[in-house]
Amino acid sequence: MLDTRPSLHTSLSPSLLHLYDVNSSIVVIIDVFRATSTIATVLYNGASFVIPVETVEECIQIGEQTGGITAGERDGQVAEGLKYGNSPFEYPPDFIKGNTLVLTTTNGTRLLHMALEKNARSVITGSFGNLSAVCDYLVAQKQNVILGCAAWKNRINLEDTLFAGAIIHKIRDHFSINCDSSQIAASLYNEAKDDLFEFIKAKNASHYHRLQGFGLERDMRYCLTIDNTNLLIIYEDGKLVVRNG
Repeated sequence: MLDTRPSLHTSLSPSLLHLYDVNSSIVVIIDVFRATSTIATVLYNGASFVIPVETVEECIQIGEQTGGITAGERDGQVAEGLKYGNSPFEYPPDFIKGNTLVLTTTNGTRLLHMALEKNARSVITGSFGNLSAVCDYLVAQKQNVILGCAAWKNRINLEDTLFAGAIIHKIRDHFSINCDSSQIAASLYNEAKDDLFEFIKAKNASHYHRLQGFGLERDMRYCLTIDNTNLLIIYEDGKLVVRNG
């Protein structure tokens, strides 16, 4: 019997994105530690929108043009030339509400621009904080999907793979999945789902090790909390904005 469901694939690294049919797919940008988690938090806490950019220079320039708050990180720490970083705890409502955030990160914003350059049908951002909103949107759209893991400098990482697996766990019945990367992600999530933080810690995940070295365990635990910032976030006209599914 012919399977008429849309396809779902998982790109475990930006260096693999070119292997997929991006221009016929919705691309979910996944950067759990911490870009897409922080983006969801910023918008949940009332920011007008987020402008994702690739470089620190662009970030500063666009911030000056728009009056936005400029922020970003390189290698897990606040990028040189910027005042704010990539921690969700830097953006409480009394600071960010009604403002614009211009953001550049090591991995997540780079992958987003790669998807745009490859003419993705649409681009949304995903984190554990908005897992349900992402899943509801993907099911409703009935379009091909690529789960794009930002990874770490093109090296596959555990937390983004786990989030891809969490999506697959919730929506797999609605998609045709003939993709080993997706099966790997789903299997890992099934093993980890009872305690994501302890799983990542027990596996001595590279990004866990990196952020723990900076004293950022609180950030990691927050970024692994499901549906605490449950908004659909979509890229439109150069901005990441909140949209109803």
